[in-house]
Amino acid sequence: MRILVLFTRDLRVHDHPALSAACRAGNEVEPLFVLDPRMLRVSANRSRFLVDALRDLDASLARRGARLVIRSGDPGRVAVDEALRHGCDAIHLTADVTGPARRRLASLRRGPVPVRSFPGHGVVEPGAVAPAGRPAYRVFTPYARAWFATDRRPVLRAPASVVPIPEVDHGIHPSADELPPGAPHLPAGGESEGRARLTRFLRRGPHRYGADRDDLAADATSRLSAFLRFGCLSATQVAERAETHPESRAFLRQLAWRDFFLQLVAADPALTHEDLRPERASAWRRDRVAFDAWREGCTGVRIVDAGMRQLLAEGWMPNRARLITASFLTRTMAVDWRWGAAHFAEHLVDGDPASNAGNWQWVAGTGASPRRGIAMNPDRQAARFDPDGAYRARWLDRER
Repeated sequence: MRILVLFTRDLRVHDHPALSAACRAGNEVEPLFVLDPRMLRVSANRSRFLVDALRDLDASLARRGARLVIRSGDPGRVAVDEALRHGCDAIHLTADVTGPARRRLASLRRGPVPVRSFPGHGVVEPGAVAPAGRPAYRVFTPYARAWFATDRRPVLRAPASVVPIPEVDHGIHPSADELPPGAPHLPAGGESEGRARLTRFLRRGPHRYGADRDDLAADATSRLSAFLRFGCLSATQVAERAETHPESRAFLRQLAWRDFFLQLVAADPALTHEDLRPERASAWRRDRVAFDAWREGCTGVRIVDAGMRQLLAEGWMPNRARLITASFLTRTMAVDWRWGAAHFAEHLVDGDPASNAGNWQWVAGTGASPRRGIAMNPDRQAARFDPDGAYRARWLDRER
């Protein structure tokens, strides 16, 4: 058989159910990634990370006998055309929950080539646990109880070999030189870098994560979120490896939060831009001047400005800084959470649609929080999580 594997947000060879199934019994495989020009325009930071990840995936496939095939255009239509051109008997891909992912899957299924979708994006896949009579949990705590109690699929080894379809041209791979400049201090992307970072994080010990992750100056988070967003790391494998360390529950809860937001968007893809609880929505101000000051890190509130300048410099912020800056925009400035979510989506290397919108709504009060939002006092947050001012000094008291 010949099978086309369409890579999307699963840019790895380890623990990849769709790729592993395609490689069984010596099938010929076309590993395909379709660059959608529309997506490349959304975020320069993520586009640059993506190019790194594609280069690393190609190298991993090459060590197993194949090459990553790169095409450009609409992913659904291009994948069907490729499958027909090379006589593929099936198309494999990893299931996803967003609106674009659903439209891609619908486009694939309108074609004449059979399509199989596989798990691989979450630890607990959307729909695997649900409250009675509802498609998804709307409160995290009961979801987390179910999440920790749920059996997971087994972690798969990387295929020892990938047999390529002989006549396929692997195409022209993109270069970062062709992309607009991103933030000056972006991380390198790809599975190899992600696995190395995971090993370093686990060597330090996840037992410190619960106590240290909110210490803004300590930079004690895992920094794995971008690698999970692009699927350079399998969330299931990250959870399995973390569980071998004592006191890893605080870290595992962050993976549960990620799956929580995935299952909400799986039940209603509109939640990436619409309120989960519209009855709680505020009368938002459309204050462009105030918003511009916030996004440029020029509000005059140092803890807020430090977070926003870190975002511009690194394409990343620790979760505590995200909460502080989001609360300031929505609860203090009364600006629509969608404006802030769009700014984060443009700059965050780990800008996952479900987690980004879910966290913004949680802070703004229109989402999964049992309360009407989180109004954080920035002075108290600074005193608690940056008591000696080291974080603020790092991002404000130096030349930009």
